[in-house]
Amino acid sequence: MKQLRNNVIRAGLDALYFTGAHHVLRPILAGVGTIFMLHHVRPARDDMFQPNRHLEITPDFLREVLSHVRALGVDIVSMDEAHRRMRERDFARRFACFTFDDGYRDNRDHALPVMRDQNAPFTVYVASDFAEGNGRLWWVALERAIARAGIVEITRDGAVQRLDAGDTAAKQQAFNQIHDWLRTLPDDTQVQRAVSELCARHGVDDTAIVRELCMSWPELRSFAADPLVTIGAHTVSHCNLARDSEADALREMRISRERIESQLQKPAQHFAYPYGDRTAAAAREFAMARELGFATAVTTRPGMVFAENAEHLTALPRISLNGNYQNTRFLSVLTSGAATAMWNGFRRVDAA
Repeated sequence: MKQLRNNVIRAGLDALYFTGAHHVLRPILAGVGTIFMLHHVRPARDDMFQPNRHLEITPDFLREVLSHVRALGVDIVSMDEAHRRMRERDFARRFACFTFDDGYRDNRDHALPVMRDQNAPFTVYVASDFAEGNGRLWWVALERAIARAGIVEITRDGAVQRLDAGDTAAKQQAFNQIHDWLRTLPDDTQVQRAVSELCARHGVDDTAIVRELCMSWPELRSFAADPLVTIGAHTVSHCNLARDSEADALREMRISRERIESQLQKPAQHFAYPYGDRTAAAAREFAMARELGFATAVTTRPGMVFAENAEHLTALPRISLNGNYQNTRFLSVLTSGAATAMWNGFRRVDAA
C-alpha cells in the first residue's frame, strides 16, 4: 500500500512537471514562504532494506535544494525571521526555512557544512530525552530487528502473529504492517514495549541507538554556538501528544524547552510536534503551544505558508524533503505549491 502511494505521488509530481502546470500555478499557489522538513542528511546507503529511507536525503541533494531556492530569488531565513515577517506582515519577498527534526548527529556532520557553504540558517528541533541518551528511536529499532529476522513474531490483541521477513519485499511488508499497528496504540509505553520485545528476540540493543545517532548535550552546545543554528523543542520523549492527557502533553512541551534552555543557555522559542500529522497534533495541541508561549510550532501537514498562516503560528505546515523523491525535477513542482494545493483541496490554511 505504501509503495502504491509513493508511486501515485511520483506520478502526480511527474504530471505537474511534464505539463508545465506548476509554472502557471506558481504565482497563485506558492504563498509567501516555505518551511522545509528534514530529518537525516547523510551519504546514501547500499542496504536493500531501508523502510525509513523517506527520512533521509544526501548532502548533494540538500545542496541542490538550496541552490534551487536561491535561484528562485527566495530568502533563506531563520525561524525567528520567518516569525517576524509573519507577525509584521512583511511579505515583500518570499522566504524559505529549513527545519530538521530529532537532533541527529548527521545534521552536524553532513548538513551543517552544506548550510555553511550557502550561508543558510536552519533550525533543529531536539527531543530532550534523545540528547540525554535515554530516548528510544523505535522506528529505527524496528527496522534493525526486522533486518535480522526471517520470521517476525508480534503479539497483537492478545494473539501471536507470525510475519514472513525472508526477503526484502517481505521485510518491507512486515515493517509497514507493524509500524502502522504501532501508530494506533493508545500510548507510547506500549509502543516501546512492543519494539523492545522484538529487539530482544533478534539481538538488537534498542537502548543504544539514540546514543549512536543523536547529538548529546555537549555536542549540541558546540553545534548551537554556530550563528546559523537555532535549536527548537520537540517534546521530552518524542511522544504522540494527542494521545497524552492535557497535563502530560503540556509537561512534555514545557519541560523539553526548559531542559534545552538550561543546557544550552539559549531560548527555545520554536516547537515541532512529533509525528505532526492529524493523529498527533490538532487544535488542542496548537492551543497548548500558544499557551506555553512558543513563537511558532510546525506540523508535518503538507503545505506552503500563506499570509493567512500568520493567524495560526502554532499550526504551520511544512514541505517534506522526502528521501523517496530525491529528484531535481520535483523541486520546481514542490516549491510551486501546486502539489500540496491539490493535496489540500486548494485550502490555504489547515489549522483544525
